[in-house]
Amino acid sequence: MTDLTFPATGPLFFPVTPFDDRGRVEVGALEAHLASRLPHRPGGVFIACGTGEFHALSLAEYSTVVEHGVRVTAGAVPVVAGTGGPLGHAVACAVEAERLGADALLVLPPYLVAGPQQGIVAYVEAIAAATRLPLIVYHRGASQFSVDSIERLVANPSVIGIKDGVGDVALAQEFVLAAERSGRDILFFNGLLTAELSQLAYRSIGIPLYSSAVFAMAPDIAGAFFTAYTGMDVAAARRLLDGFYAPLVRLRDRVPGYAVSLIKAGVTLDGVPAGSVRAPLVDPSPEHLAELTAILERGRELVK
Repeated sequence: MTDLTFPATGPLFFPVTPFDDRGRVEVGALEAHLASRLPHRPGGVFIACGTGEFHALSLAEYSTVVEHGVRVTAGAVPVVAGTGGPLGHAVACAVEAERLGADALLVLPPYLVAGPQQGIVAYVEAIAAATRLPLIVYHRGASQFSVDSIERLVANPSVIGIKDGVGDVALAQEFVLAAERSGRDILFFNGLLTAELSQLAYRSIGIPLYSSAVFAMAPDIAGAFFTAYTGMDVAAARRLLDGFYAPLVRLRDRVPGYAVSLIKAGVTLDGVPAGSVRAPLVDPSPEHLAELTAILERGRELVK
C-alpha cells in the first residue's frame, strides 16, 4: 500500500462541483475553480467529497469531476476522491477513481441504512477489496465506529487515515491512542463542519489535519488561519475565529445543508460561476447571501 503524505503548505482543499443553468457539471468552471486555488498551495485536493456534492453525482458525473481534478492538479499535491453511499456505487466509484489516477479515497457513510459495527466495518473492507487505493475512513453519520472497530480498521493495510466528523473529542482521543498501539502511522483529520472553529482543540489530542471548505471560497482567509495555526499564533487565529468563522457558523446553522450551499455561493462571489446546489440542498436566500458577503468582507479586512 502506497504511503500518502500531505505537505504542510496550506489547508486541505475540498472543491465544489459547479453546475450550469441546466444542472449539468460545468467542466470549464470546475477547472477554473481548481486552477485558481492551486497557487494558494493547498495541502491536498479532496475531489467529489461532501463539499463537492458527492451525494448528488451519477457515476458518469463523478468520473468527469475526478478526471478533471486529477488532470488540473497534475501531481502538485495528493488527490483524494470521495466514495460512499450504496455499496455497489461506492465500489464502482473506487474502481473508477483508481483508473483515473486518484491517490486515495475518502470513504463516506453508506446510504440510508444503519448497520451494526461489524456491518459498517465490512462496508469499508468491501471497498478496500475492490481497489489498490489507500482509504481514509470517515467517522460520521451512519458510520460511527467504536474503538474496537477502529482497532480492526487500522490493522487493515488499506486504511491509512481516520477522519472524525462526530465531534466527540474523548472518543477521537481513544481512536488516536488505538492507532498508536497498532504501531502504524495513521493520519487523523478533523472533519467537522467548518473545522477551523474546533481545530485548536483537535490539535491538542493529536489530530493536526483538518478539512477546509472555506478554502474553496476564500483561500486567502483560510490560508491566513492556517498560517496562524501552524505558526502557533493563537491570538491571530482567535481573531479570525471570532470575526469570521464564528459568524459563518452561525449563518451556516440556520438552514440544513448550508455547509455546502454557502461555500458554493462564496465561490461564485469570488468570480467562478459555480451554479446552484442540487436537491435536497437549497441555495442561500437573498438575505443570507447578503450576510455571507458581509462576513467574507469582514474576514478579508482581518487578513489585510
